[in-house]
Amino acid sequence: MQAIEKENRTNTGFWSFWKANYFTYVPPAFITLILLIGQIFFGILDSYINVVASIVTSVVAEELLARFVLGTRKNLASAYITGISVGILIRSNMVWPYVVTALISILSKYVLRYKGRHLWNPSNFGVSWMLLMASAYVAGLGIQWGNYVLPMCIIWLLGIGIVYRAKKLHITLVYVISFTALAYVRSLITGDAFLAELAPLTGPMYQLFIFFMITDPGTTVSTKRGQIIVVILVALVEFVLRLDGFIYAPFYALCLVGPAAKFIDLKKNTPKTEVKLAV
Repeated sequence: MQAIEKENRTNTGFWSFWKANYFTYVPPAFITLILLIGQIFFGILDSYINVVASIVTSVVAEELLARFVLGTRKNLASAYITGISVGILIRSNMVWPYVVTALISILSKYVLRYKGRHLWNPSNFGVSWMLLMASAYVAGLGIQWGNYVLPMCIIWLLGIGIVYRAKKLHITLVYVISFTALAYVRSLITGDAFLAELAPLTGPMYQLFIFFMITDPGTTVSTKRGQIIVVILVALVEFVLRLDGFIYAPFYALCLVGPAAKFIDLKKNTPKTEVKLAV
């Protein structure tokens, strides 16, 4: 019995040590897997050069800004996630939009701050800004998994495991439930098929949105109840924007609701230290 208890303590200690020191590298590996699955099954990338350009820009910008603005060095896992997210989420036949979007995303962390914290999810801000302000040069990813159930199942299983470990699973689940319910309401209003309204949820764009953007610990509010309220509000704003014909409604919805909620939260509360799963 003592040997079993000792082994349990050892295993627990190992997991705690691993989570504290290495869990930060799991989300970058997961988002890389999303990219690989999307490329292998659907060819979502126009060019690997574009993704490399956005990743390099994010990492270099993060390193330089952290050193010269904050006087510190940061783990670059978050910058990698931002860069690869930009590379996946936008489309252009030129390289410069990927560089500019990645740069804007990282800059937002150091410029748009309140009480020492950034308000916008970096890739959400950069992608939303470019889709709105440079629509002549940039489009968003519009590919869906379609009838290919296997890649979606793999991504969902791994994604659920990661956000569960990060204690953000409730955010993902509440958003999915809200989106599904509102998709049904949209189908009643527009006359479109319910499955057609639900279909965007199966695309790689939404996998990044539900597992990285809306669950970003750096920009979510500090209480579980608040997180649930915010994600429902994001789904509702997206619902309205979709009815009004906005193609990239989820990005704009989060860009509007998330920072306002974070500002109010920071003004009222001291944010708790959380596991970093930032995009």
